[in-house]
Amino acid sequence: MMIFLSCLIAGIIGYLLGSCNFAIITVRLLKGEDIRNFGSKNAGLTNTLRCFGKGCAVLTLLGDLSKGVVSVILSRWICSLMDAGINGGDTHYIGYIAGFFAIMGHIFPIYYGFKGGKGVLVGVSIFLATDPPTFAVLILIFIIVLSVSKYVSLASIISAGFAPFATFLVHYFIHNTDMKIAVLYAVLSLLMASVVIYMHKSNIERLRNGVENKFSLGSKK
Repeated sequence: MMIFLSCLIAGIIGYLLGSCNFAIITVRLLKGEDIRNFGSKNAGLTNTLRCFGKGCAVLTLLGDLSKGVVSVILSRWICSLMDAGINGGDTHYIGYIAGFFAIMGHIFPIYYGFKGGKGVLVGVSIFLATDPPTFAVLILIFIIVLSVSKYVSLASIISAGFAPFATFLVHYFIHNTDMKIAVLYAVLSLLMASVVIYMHKSNIERLRNGVENKFSLGSKK
């Protein structure tokens, strides 16, 4: 019962915090515009950088990373208070559940008509807060793919695709987690990764057609 209640609380916390889209908030406060009306129409970091420059992009980065980290830490803390850990008090599972709903909140924000971003930054922050070694592996993959291809979308998709495998390998071989628990965490990671990849379906189509925008540090009005 405590585990179910912890999952419910984590889902609510994750979704409500995830719905605070800092691309929308930052651009609206600093520029008086709706980021969803510009560029790719996506309320995310890359579109914010391209359309409104580095200042807005940095604030978006910090805000969207922070909300994922806070979702995980707060949910795991409540879980520990409720003594709802598994496998000897492990609360990683709550972090993944809070993370999944934070991603859903980012994509379908209750505060902004259920129209948000693609969840990449939030997904990154979940691994940063839940399991730093897995985060390091995925960031390395992201950097390598981005450096070679210059496509943020491709780097995001490939990193997300590796997330379940990295999660399992890190938990099983580095944290010495029980096989069944490591598989559970990989499955929870797969849920998050699948949502992020699905939200890139338009990017996948543009990549296939050779018309996807390449990454640039410059802004483009």
